[in-house]
Parts: sequence; C-alpha cells; structure tokens
Amino acid sequence: MEPCGEISEGEILSEPVSGGCINQAFRLSRGDRRYFVKLNRADRLAMFEEEADGLEALSAAGAIRTPANLGCGIAGHNAYLLLEYIDLGGQGDPVQAGRQLAALHRHSGKHFGWHRDNTLGSTPQPNTPNSAWPRFWQQCRLGHQLDLAASRGESGKLQERGRRLLESVPLLLEHTPPPSLLHGDLWSGNFAYDREGAPVIFDPAVYHGDRETDLAMSELFGGFPTAFYAAYKEAWPLPPGYPVRKQLYNLYHILNHLNLFGGGYRQQALSLIEQLLAESG
Repeated sequence: MEPCGEISEGEILSEPVSGGCINQAFRLSRGDRRYFVKLNRADRLAMFEEEADGLEALSAAGAIRTPANLGCGIAGHNAYLLLEYIDLGGQGDPVQAGRQLAALHRHSGKHFGWHRDNTLGSTPQPNTPNSAWPRFWQQCRLGHQLDLAASRGESGKLQERGRRLLESVPLLLEHTPPPSLLHGDLWSGNFAYDREGAPVIFDPAVYHGDRETDLAMSELFGGFPTAFYAAYKEAWPLPPGYPVRKQLYNLYHILNHLNLFGGGYRQQALSLIEQLLAESG
C-alpha cells in the first residue's frame, strides 16, 4: 500500500479514544467528518500496511462490515493508519452476526496462508502459502509459537510436550477444510455493533485457513451469545471433531499470550497440550 501523505495537524481536531491496544488511537474531526487513526513508531509502518491489507480483503468480501481503510504512512516521527470512524456501541442481532461470519468464511483462497506475513497483536505471524492445512498449522502456527517461546527462554516440559504435540498435528487435523477467508483474531474485543445494529469486525490478522479457527478464538475469552453460534452452524454446519480442534487452535493464542505477557499463561498452555496429546493417543 502506498502512503497517503502526511496528516496536517493544523487541519484537524483530535481526541484520544480507546481501541488502539498496542497503538495510540484518536478520533479526528475535520468539519463534520470524523476519522479513526492509529499511531505507532515510524518503524511500525509495515504493521499498519498489513492491517490495511487485511481490512481491504474483508471489506471486499462484502459479508460483514469493517472500517474502510483510508490510507497509512508516516506523519512526523509516527506511522499512522487512517480509517473510517464507526460509532460503535449499538445493540445488534447475534443471529445476523453468526450468519454474516459464515458468509465471510464462504470466501476462499487457493492455498492456506496469505500473500504476505502480518502480525497477531505485536507478534509476527508467518503466512507462507501451503496446500496442506496440517502442515501449515505445524509450521506457521504451533511451531512458530513454540520457537518464539524457546527464544524467550521457555524450555523444559513446555517445549518437550509441545514438540511432541507438533508431531501429532496431522492426527488431530484429519478433516479437509477449505481455505476460508479469516479475521484471524476474532474475540469479543474485535467485534461490536454500530449504532444501527450492524455487526462490525476490526483489528484483523487475516489469512486463509480453517474457518473453525475464528470460531474457536471467539470462544476463548468469554465467547459470543449462544444464538451467534447456533446461527453460524445453521448457515454452515461444522464437521465432527470441532471440540478437539478448537483446543488445538486456541493453543496458538494461549502460546501467543505466553510469549507476549509471560508465565501467567504457562500452565494453561501445558494443560491444553496434555489434553491434546491424550486425544492424539
């Protein structure tokens, strides 16, 4: 993506808002128009370019609303991502949201992965295309997080049991999912309704993969309403074995939290690994 030029501070009014997570976030006003902007260090521009690329892919699918990408670039000493401002906080229908997520997942690619690497939060996320889903999950997801954990000093039982589980991934992923277009980081903090009640998703880590990974992530931190999952499964039923695969897919996110935030997630990761090893025999 080409930078859209520098933002002139003299032309806008800015107000800090929540929602930037690892970034600073502001609502910008110019006359009666409003925008949402994220700021970070100038050397983080690639991260914003990757996010903009993912938002454009989700928007092009036309299944569920996302903030429109208005450009990214360098302003002073900061990298920025400029987005459509959406007034969130409305009350919406989880049935509509579940159906729209299923419609998004109907959009599929030729391979698992993505045409570029991106980030999950601030963690690099490799997306090397692969025709085999179990191999992609071994190399670009579970193996990647175990390697990051090792580089941060996590050794012993976590690595020993984790590497054993890595070898068992093909036994746990025997189904043949299509390479669905995924949000990639779909938890309740990255989902809301606009003031008219339309579902909105944002802050993606987009790639093509098993659609169940989005559903699994959505259940990890509190979950969505029961009606959401019922509507999704009515629109596109899940194949047998999802409860076990859900644990494997969420292990990726638990390991990512271990790598980002430290040892508080170590026992949760180990427990999941042991459960999955028992399932794989």
